[in-house]
Amino acid sequence: MKVVKNSKRKLTGVKLVRSFGLVCAVAFSWSMTLLQPASADEMQWRHGISLMGDLKYQPGFKHFDYVNPNAPKGGLVRLAANGTFDNFNLAVAGVKGQLGAGIGLLYNSLLSSSLDEVSTAYGELAEGLSFPDDVSSVTYRLRADAKWHDNTPITPDDVIFSFEALKANSPQYAAYYAHVTKAEKTSERDITFTFDQPGNRELPQIVGQFPVLPKHWWTGKDANGKARSVTETTLEPPLGSGPYRIKNFANGRSISFERVKDYWGQDLPTAIGTNNFDEMRYEYFRDSTVQLEGLKGDQYDFRLENSSKNWATAYDFPAVKDGRIVREEFAERASGRMQGFAMNLRREKFKDQRVRRALNLAFDFEEMNKTVFFGAYKRIGSYFEGTELASTGMPDGLEKEILESVKDKIPASVFSTPYANPVNGTPQAVRDNLKEADRLLRDAGYSVKDGKRVNSKGEPFVIELLADDPTFERILLFWKPSLEKLGLTVTVRVVDPAQYENRMRDFDFDITTDLWGQSLSPGNEQREFWGTDAATQKGSRNTIGIADAGIDALIDRIAFAKTRAELVAATHALDRVLLAHDFIVPQWTYGFSRTARWNRFSHPDKMPDYGASAFPTIWWYDEAKAKETAAKN
Repeated sequence: MKVVKNSKRKLTGVKLVRSFGLVCAVAFSWSMTLLQPASADEMQWRHGISLMGDLKYQPGFKHFDYVNPNAPKGGLVRLAANGTFDNFNLAVAGVKGQLGAGIGLLYNSLLSSSLDEVSTAYGELAEGLSFPDDVSSVTYRLRADAKWHDNTPITPDDVIFSFEALKANSPQYAAYYAHVTKAEKTSERDITFTFDQPGNRELPQIVGQFPVLPKHWWTGKDANGKARSVTETTLEPPLGSGPYRIKNFANGRSISFERVKDYWGQDLPTAIGTNNFDEMRYEYFRDSTVQLEGLKGDQYDFRLENSSKNWATAYDFPAVKDGRIVREEFAERASGRMQGFAMNLRREKFKDQRVRRALNLAFDFEEMNKTVFFGAYKRIGSYFEGTELASTGMPDGLEKEILESVKDKIPASVFSTPYANPVNGTPQAVRDNLKEADRLLRDAGYSVKDGKRVNSKGEPFVIELLADDPTFERILLFWKPSLEKLGLTVTVRVVDPAQYENRMRDFDFDITTDLWGQSLSPGNEQREFWGTDAATQKGSRNTIGIADAGIDALIDRIAFAKTRAELVAATHALDRVLLAHDFIVPQWTYGFSRTARWNRFSHPDKMPDYGASAFPTIWWYDEAKAKETAAKN
């Protein structure tokens, strides 16, 4: 299942819960905690669903354990976003326009995830769900009191409209729900989703994740009598059903959301203790450098710090020293990740695996970690880094059987050589690795002429390193000289976020940095990340352009795994094959979220196991702290 968090190219503000858990270790086990069936002989209705087995919270639970059910409501929280925005229609996010931050606050989904369980969600718009033993479909039953902000009831027609619109207009949703063939109304409050084949263990749950949009609003007319279209961008504040509505906005600069005081779902057990701020505001900044200065100037309240250099050196200012700004780290337990320099396989020069490996050999991570990152990071060595799903050593047992089933479609090296990143860090290691990189490039048909690496036609090997954040330029400039020692012609280009998004949407790049978050239960999202169909879909998450029959087969094996053991083995196999292709020059990781906040907020004593900071979802405005902080100004 998908993981949005920390993804540089996520659908900003979309309520896609992508960090879920795993099937049971011995048998494919679903939670069997049931609601009252419609009749004795009809479907069994569940109030929640887990791929881990039993649910922690039983029917009638009051609230999640990690919230403060008595958290005060009120106050303002200001969050930061980079770049700009020109769109409030999340159906075309990633394809058209720049989606405004926080738009997911407007909407509900059928399910809402638990942050202290893995792979578990409970009814939000839906009061229950049901599916047959062969997992060939799933039916959701809507709550009778669910309504839009105009008091119109939420209906199966809204759910079906939303599903079809999102799948038709968004490459991400199209890939994620590729195996859901039909959504249809099957009773007054029921929607049944039919799958293209039985046995896809996670489809019943992920069908409950998409945001539900109001059909009557999107098919109606605006105040000027113009027909709306869910296929186009808009800056008309959309109608929602969620805990917030858009209060006001300044085009491209800020968006304010106000809490809906009569929100229909405020007493749901999944909502108690959340949505505690009367107003949530997103302030936009040109880039992360300016954004950091904005924090110092009290222009917003909470910052997620992704730079080890900043964390080590940039917080030596008065507001930190006197406690007005609090720095705190939160452990990341819910997911793994692959972050790296992604090469565009759609371009001929990157299609040879030897070329891609040569570029990794020229990356001196060890020296960079020491001189640029203050020794804070470790090198990523898996597409599922930080989880038990990462492959190690040599394949054996079930993993080896799975690999042998696609032996004619995958690199032979997976059976003989464990993946390992090159190790640099010393002058001798650097020389040896550059020498090996030179050999690989020559074997791939790129020789050196007059100090320049050229192909058989004498054309120079040119690489543009692309980024959208000026702070990342120092990373690219660190790598550039090593590449130039190989005779490569290298340029570094930093563009603004809008340009970057447009170029990535059109796959107009040589090498860029990308990040793929991975949950503890991988599944259908792997098609969007690495699947052949996604390689040519504009706006898809298959940034690299992977189109490989062996990888497609392994993704299918993951999606249709029937046991925890099979899931783990199939994921190990996919990881091993992805690594063997050298699609990416892996970068680095850190097991904590670094945060800095103005000391105006409080959170529950018991934080969720899998939510990291969970800010601002379960936090609240603390008037006493705010007064103390103001007194120090």
